[in-house]
Amino acid sequence: MSSSSATPTRQRNLLALPFGRAKAKPERDMLSISRSTNVVLNVAMVVLVLLTLAPFYIIIITSVTSEASLTENGYRLWPEEFSLNAYTYLFREGSIIITAYRNTIISTLLGTILSVVLITLYAYPLTRPNFRFSTFFTFFAFFTMLFNGGLVSYYMVMRQVLEIHNTMWALFLPSSFSPFWVFVLRTYMKTNVPEELIEAARIDGASEWRILLQVVLPLSVPGLATVALFSAIGIWNNFFNVLLLVDRVELYNLQYTIYSTLNNIRFLLENASRMQGVVNLADLPSQTFRMAMAVVTIGPIILAYPFFQRYFIRGLTIGAIKG
Repeated sequence: MSSSSATPTRQRNLLALPFGRAKAKPERDMLSISRSTNVVLNVAMVVLVLLTLAPFYIIIITSVTSEASLTENGYRLWPEEFSLNAYTYLFREGSIIITAYRNTIISTLLGTILSVVLITLYAYPLTRPNFRFSTFFTFFAFFTMLFNGGLVSYYMVMRQVLEIHNTMWALFLPSSFSPFWVFVLRTYMKTNVPEELIEAARIDGASEWRILLQVVLPLSVPGLATVALFSAIGIWNNFFNVLLLVDRVELYNLQYTIYSTLNNIRFLLENASRMQGVVNLADLPSQTFRMAMAVVTIGPIILAYPFFQRYFIRGLTIGAIKG
């Protein structure tokens, strides 16, 4: 009686042993996906990439198509008649496009460097707990994100106070500072630069400048690269400052030059009947010229992305939960 009653108890104890649990069905990893789902997602991503690249491909193909062929056959996946007339017209000798390209490159380089320097010098003190005016300057930067003085005050400050109209400074100085990127870089520094490391450097006798240059900046490269990338894009695509502050043609940047050139071509096409014998409109590219200008405008920015990509991704994930 005692032996028979002990048997179920022994069986229950055997089921509780480790080798008994090993036979249980393993738990599924919540982060894993099935093979079929993985295939479907990869195919969907490839389709999305192709749909994204298709407009750029059409723009490039159209820019190397002759104007007559484009008018007759429309847009094609491959040019019916290959032609570089649009680029020849764009970069012809004495063309203002070349001067505008030079102005845009110079202003983008100088403006990006100035933007990174100014934003770094503003953001770093806000990360220091012993900075007495941190609250005031934080509120000051945040207030300018919500309110501005309007167009009239902006125009008067740039022309009458700073006196940068009709100078190279007008192409990049007004766009070289952004309070939004101050908060982004401040958050990145506070998240990724250990306070203990700064205190150790201060104990060793390092000054604030040395701490910033040799401790904080090497650890903040992703944040700095993100700020630099978006600053460069903003200055490269800047149109408003030239429209408002520049009257000299030799100081036009690429965006404003393209805008004025397109307006001139549109004017010639709309008044073609009045200009017979004055302008040979048959040799004047219109659609292909626009596509060529689009390629020239977006080309350098697209080529710059691969160099900033790894820093850009890390810079945008500031504040993520770390293990």
